[in-house]
Amino acid sequence: MILPHRARRRDPIRVALTGANGGYGRTFLAQLSLTPEILPAVLIDPDIDGVLGMLAELGIPEHLVAGSIDPAHTAEIVADGRTALIASADALDWTGIDVLVEACGRVGVGSAYAAAALNNNTHVVMVSKEVDTVVGVELGAQAAAKGLSYLPGDGDQPANLLRLVDWVSAVGLDIIAIGKAGEYDLQYNPETGRVTQAGETIDAPQLTRLLGLGDDIAATLQKRAEAVSTLKRAAAADSCEMTVVAMRTGMMADVEAMHYPVARIDELADIYAARADGGIITNDGVVDVFSALRLPGEASFAGGVFAVVRTGDPVTWEILRGKGHVVSRDGKYACIYWPYHYMGVETPLTVHAAVDRAAAPAALPGMVLAGRATRELPAGTGLAVAGHHHEIAGVAPVMIASQREAFPFYLLDGARLTRPVAQGDLIGLEDVDGVDAGALALYLAGASRDTNLIGVNQ
Repeated sequence: MILPHRARRRDPIRVALTGANGGYGRTFLAQLSLTPEILPAVLIDPDIDGVLGMLAELGIPEHLVAGSIDPAHTAEIVADGRTALIASADALDWTGIDVLVEACGRVGVGSAYAAAALNNNTHVVMVSKEVDTVVGVELGAQAAAKGLSYLPGDGDQPANLLRLVDWVSAVGLDIIAIGKAGEYDLQYNPETGRVTQAGETIDAPQLTRLLGLGDDIAATLQKRAEAVSTLKRAAAADSCEMTVVAMRTGMMADVEAMHYPVARIDELADIYAARADGGIITNDGVVDVFSALRLPGEASFAGGVFAVVRTGDPVTWEILRGKGHVVSRDGKYACIYWPYHYMGVETPLTVHAAVDRAAAPAALPGMVLAGRATRELPAGTGLAVAGHHHEIAGVAPVMIASQREAFPFYLLDGARLTRPVAQGDLIGLEDVDGVDAGALALYLAGASRDTNLIGVNQ
């Protein structure tokens, strides 16, 4: 049963979606069949045939869809109440679009689409977190100046975590740490002594005696990490998502690569406590990622989000512990969490928020997801973002405070080194060429809004 909602009674909202044939695009389009007030006016993807096939799988009648190669034809299709399929911005008519949902995932293309949307008085829902880490500061500022919305898309962890932080802050709780689970749980079977992550299985029988934290939390976490050291748990996508949050909250990673503890859900309040109380946190207000460890039959954290807070009245929090909430053993900390991120299923929330000009924290300068060489990189090395987790071979993403030498990690896509970079060094502006000029200009404009960087690279 679908209960009536006030959102169904509003005027239609026409959206353009980039990266339409991607996984995110599909989940969003599938949901729009249940939110008829949001109309998929234009779908943008170079793979038109792929989009057509996906729409057929979703049961969208063929007569409601038409391809276009020029703006005038696109406008006709949209005015006729149908969905226009286009391969690039060349065929896009902005006059029929209320909101752009940017989900292509590529910095150069995505930033150009978003900038064009704002120039044409169109709100932007930014699903492409890679784009946001590079140009979010400037595009957000431009949107605000025009009275438009520029929002991270609900359904991915950054927006979900920002919603959770807003809730926690609204009720007045004191935040110690916020973050998310890695995309894939560590599923451990004590009967076999084997642990599986994302289809890869290894022997780790020592985890059986490490299922409890013990008295020395740091020591237990170290032993757990050693037990699963052959599994790749950290991903550039994690750092990217936490940078999006850091830009809007002012919180930073405790260490630039984040802690990534192997943790059971009911341990999070103990692990993300201050070091003086046995936890791993050096300062209040940090962002981090953990690897969720679970046994057969236990529910997944599903890459969800969390906030660890200081508790107040001990009786209140003992009552809450008794109801199954996650409270630390000493009662000083609690973990509030949402174990989900439903991708495009949730994104209609952001489309509504964009049109309603809902208040949201702006992306501010002062921090950057930079790239640090993990090996010697000779001059002439080509850099490319590749793979499911959007990583760059030989370069690790690190969250740092903005500084002169730092160059955005995802702006390195397609670049080439003009001089060698030593292992362990950051890749800087003067080390590369071949970067997307439009995205670079937006990044520098945003960085110049930081009073600590005025005059840098001008």
